[in-house]
Amino acid sequence: PSYLSVDQLKHLTNGMKSLLPWDKAEEVTFEAEPGTLTDHKLKAIREMGVTRLSLGVENFDDHILEINGRAHHSKEIARAYAFAREIGFPQINIDLIAGMVEETETNWRECVRKTIELSPDSVTVYEMEIPYNTTIYQRMKTEGKLVAPVADWDTKRAWVNYAFTELEKAGYTVGSAYTAVKNKDKTRFVYRDKLWAGADLLSVGVASFGHIGGVHYQNHADFDPYVTQIRQGKLPIYRALTPNHDERLIREFILQLKLGHLSLAYLRDKFGVDPEKRFAEPLQRLKDWGFLSIKDDQVLLNRDGLLQVDRLLHEFFLPQHNTNRYA
Repeated sequence: PSYLSVDQLKHLTNGMKSLLPWDKAEEVTFEAEPGTLTDHKLKAIREMGVTRLSLGVENFDDHILEINGRAHHSKEIARAYAFAREIGFPQINIDLIAGMVEETETNWRECVRKTIELSPDSVTVYEMEIPYNTTIYQRMKTEGKLVAPVADWDTKRAWVNYAFTELEKAGYTVGSAYTAVKNKDKTRFVYRDKLWAGADLLSVGVASFGHIGGVHYQNHADFDPYVTQIRQGKLPIYRALTPNHDERLIREFILQLKLGHLSLAYLRDKFGVDPEKRFAEPLQRLKDWGFLSIKDDQVLLNRDGLLQVDRLLHEFFLPQHNTNRYA
């Protein structure tokens, strides 16, 4: 959204507030490319009521940012962050991506050092992936390449582990497979925590996914049919799925496991099913592999398990979903 002008952002957010006021919102998050943020735009975003600014820094090296198609340079990161701090955003998050094209271990360590030096309220660390519907994948296909030009999974996990270890040394707490916070009593991820506990999600925009009343849906993936439906006063929904009771349990179980821990009692009370029995086989496998333990009604992942949780979650999928890829 930071690509929009200030006037466009005001028009958008005023329209949203007219339908659903933000006065009592626990969190209003704004995702931004640092290179698209002027001081004027940052000030406007803060005045709109944004409480959590998430900066898509990804990397601090200009060459790596350029070849990975990012719209900013390192100087713009420093300028945007400094002014955001000056005008008092309650929470500032920095996103990093481990394993970008041509990234090295030396570069990654420097990115972690610079992040800690900035001292954001929270840090989100993702591992670079090349989905089949991306430009990089299409270029690989054209060139007949079978391996993505990025670090392998073991390397990326090692880099994320390095980042988490250094952040912990600096006083941060690892709160999920992707996040670390400086003050866990002050800094929260309300959107994530609510969504992973089954809250509704209203999708706005082309190809966006939503979740309302237990129904999952996606809007039209192309602009023209999306706008046509809107102009006709219709919802621009392209497809939808209503999961059954067991699928809803699986969804919430695997999402909460990304936190590195989950409460069996909470799921038992909510779904009327004993999750320890329902998932007995995959839980035992993760125990046998040395990634998981159960203590005082809590399912706990150790650091090795947390670093590869996205791979391990497949153990809890229904058989028909294990070979599916998203579209």
